[in-house]
Amino acid sequence: MSATTTPRRYVVTGAGSGIGAATVQLLRERGENVIGVDLRGAEVEADLGTPSGRKAAADQVTELADGNIDAVIACAGISAPIPLTVSVNYFGVIEFLEHLLPVLAKSSAPRAAVVSSMASLQPNSPELVAALLAGDEKGAVEIGTALAAAGPASGYLNYPSSKRALSRWVRRESIKARWAGAGIPLNAVAPGTVISPMTKELLATEEGRTMVDSNVPMPLNYHSEAIVISRLLVWLTSEENTHTTGQTIYTDGGADATLRGDNIWD
Repeated sequence: MSATTTPRRYVVTGAGSGIGAATVQLLRERGENVIGVDLRGAEVEADLGTPSGRKAAADQVTELADGNIDAVIACAGISAPIPLTVSVNYFGVIEFLEHLLPVLAKSSAPRAAVVSSMASLQPNSPELVAALLAGDEKGAVEIGTALAAAGPASGYLNYPSSKRALSRWVRRESIKARWAGAGIPLNAVAPGTVISPMTKELLATEEGRTMVDSNVPMPLNYHSEAIVISRLLVWLTSEENTHTTGQTIYTDGGADATLRGDNIWD
């Protein structure tokens, strides 16, 4: 950042680890002002898995930012085969963004980006996705609880369902007046396999790596570091991005192209 450029004010959730931590570090290295949000160890400590926690987080962020926010990057998420996953990954993202939208819209160059996943392309629960998109958190948690009770494989559907719904929400919301009409590009980034605390244990064994790579084949440069995802999130929320919106960009080393082939339009 040049000496004449005014720093932008960013809000980053999941700031304590993984992609969120890497994003905070990158932004600060570039001279931006950052307010981190996480369960612990951030400027704002809050639980995005509950409605009250999301509202409290948004209120604290707004106060710390003196009502001036230029961009929000939502990285917070979990991948456990439990219903809390849908509360954090979906409602913890969209409700937090919606709480901050009136403040964000005041910026001269407002931007928002969220972290989806390659899992958005995996098998999911259509019933759960529908409940999420309908904004029915109670119903979604009930469905997620039933999936978890049926066993780990069924419980895992909480994760791809939450990410599928999140990517669909981004696409649906991005063109509405309150986003596009306010000049706010809204996008998602979908990582492949990222080396992080969330995947460290799984990738530590040959069996784990084989399982991961069979589901997310990455012919270009293999597993990525978190900073790879951060760089795209930062560009999407920079003033340079004026027209990219409603997209889920698969930053996955070629996994999407491998799994879905060369014609995704039919």
